[in-house]
Amino acid sequence: MDSMSTAILLLLLALICLFLTHSSRGKGKLPPGPRPLPLLGNLLQLRSQDLLTSLTKLSKKYGSVYTVYLGPRRVVVLSGYEAVKEALVDQGEEFSGRGKYPVFFNFTKGNGIAFSNGERWKVLRRFSVQILRNFGMGKRSIEERILEEGGFLLEELRKTEGEPFNPLFMLSRSVSNIICSVIFGKRFDYDDERLLTIIHVINDNFQIMSSPWGELYNLFPSLLDWVPGPHQRIFQNFGNLRDLISCSVREHQATLDPNSPRDFIDCFLTKIAQEKENPLSHFHMDTLLMTTQNLIFGGTETVGTTLRHAFLALMKYPKIQARVQEEIDRVVGRSRLPTLEDRAAMPYTDAVIHEVQRFADVIPMNLPHRVIRDTAFRGFLIPEGTDIITLLNTVHYDPSQFLKPQEFNPEHFLDANQSFKKSPAFMPFSAGRRLCLGESLARMELFLYLTAILQSFSLQPLGEPEDIDLTPLGSGLGNLPRPFQLRLLER
Repeated sequence: MDSMSTAILLLLLALICLFLTHSSRGKGKLPPGPRPLPLLGNLLQLRSQDLLTSLTKLSKKYGSVYTVYLGPRRVVVLSGYEAVKEALVDQGEEFSGRGKYPVFFNFTKGNGIAFSNGERWKVLRRFSVQILRNFGMGKRSIEERILEEGGFLLEELRKTEGEPFNPLFMLSRSVSNIICSVIFGKRFDYDDERLLTIIHVINDNFQIMSSPWGELYNLFPSLLDWVPGPHQRIFQNFGNLRDLISCSVREHQATLDPNSPRDFIDCFLTKIAQEKENPLSHFHMDTLLMTTQNLIFGGTETVGTTLRHAFLALMKYPKIQARVQEEIDRVVGRSRLPTLEDRAAMPYTDAVIHEVQRFADVIPMNLPHRVIRDTAFRGFLIPEGTDIITLLNTVHYDPSQFLKPQEFNPEHFLDANQSFKKSPAFMPFSAGRRLCLGESLARMELFLYLTAILQSFSLQPLGEPEDIDLTPLGSGLGNLPRPFQLRLLER
């Protein structure tokens, strides 16, 4: 193609984007926001290397509801507890769609539970919630699995014998085994190649998605498909995980007994068989593979990441760590592992875990939502199909909801009598219709893992506690703790 043809093509693209931008601005009464440029949108006002900070700053200028263009894509951004709660909870149905997120969607094609929309999403969510409950999610049976897995983790931790180590790998393997036991019907040995593949894929992808490369891909997926860089590993990794799940599915098919399902995959295969004559069925092999992948990803990364944030905070504030250990010793003692029944009698420990989740703010921009119809909101009219970014960081750091939001302070979740106090602005699992379906499992894991570890060990930093930096890494999907090592001293 000669230079003249290239120039004409670029001009046409710019005119198309200008037309789309202005035609979309004319529909409804959109919230205010910075004026977009053709093709680029508001990217000159945003730092693609730190989109979260840029969007948070814009909210201070344009208010708690504003419009921004990420390239040619129109997005409405919600900031602060009141606006986010009004959208996700009070108008949960209107805001229940899943917005565009290319690093996931370009692989799942909308087949998984996390990134599907409409009737498919409703059917898959209802089915998945029921099956997970049948296999003990939120019940004593899953608690027993966590306690068993926690015992294996404690054995591994004792092998460190007080020497410095990075806890990332150990925590990831153990946490991942919980959701694996529900999906595949069994836990894996810690040196099993399948578990090691799962851990590598998920840790690597979460790190890339939380980097500037992940942000850039979400902004310009068509362009970056052709550009070399770490983002290319995302789809290679997802492909490796799909191959692993496919292999397990074939093993399940060979030994399937529809009358006696062993795990999530068995139940899904049975449902596929039941609906094979229905051309409109949402249950087919691609949906099984992608839903399983979504559950593994969600059930592994966020809990492991939160535990590492907790380790850092407890080492930086040794008095808080000591008070949690005193409560464990008083309520549980040393002769048995903590159980969920103990939580009600351990308000300080519960408050510390909630404060870790608030302060760490692991998924600060939430996954994008989408309005499923023209929606009146705070005096504006948001057109159907508009993507919505809910800045959870502005919820968790909202000064109207937390007395000293910039400080790590468990008192945010304690009342005047030192009893545990819930906060409506606590949204690490999102809120409303798209609330993370693994919330109950994650809450169980965080409590049982952290209390079991602190019952047996004290967390010791390699340097001075005051030198520990709790500022997270990440500019995209997740807030990652800075890499660190620690020593575990047996109590």
